[in-house]
Amino acid sequence: MGKGVMSDKFKYELAHDLGFGAKVEDGDWSDVTTGEVGSMVREAIKRGEAAMAKEAQENGAAHQNAE
Repeated sequence: MGKGVMSDKFKYELAHDLGFGAKVEDGDWSDVTTGEVGSMVREAIKRGEAAMAKEAQENGAAHQNAE
């Protein structure tokens, strides 16, 4: 997979969470299907959006409390 977009740790975490972590334990991603990579991308986006929404909610609450 490409360098710099996702950390290796996060890629392995996603692979395990999505059920194909055993395929990549040896560091070889060549057996991962395009469908599995697509699932990883969708899950990464989902987690990123959730983190941004949580941060926005926390920042909004902090901003409201400051007034």
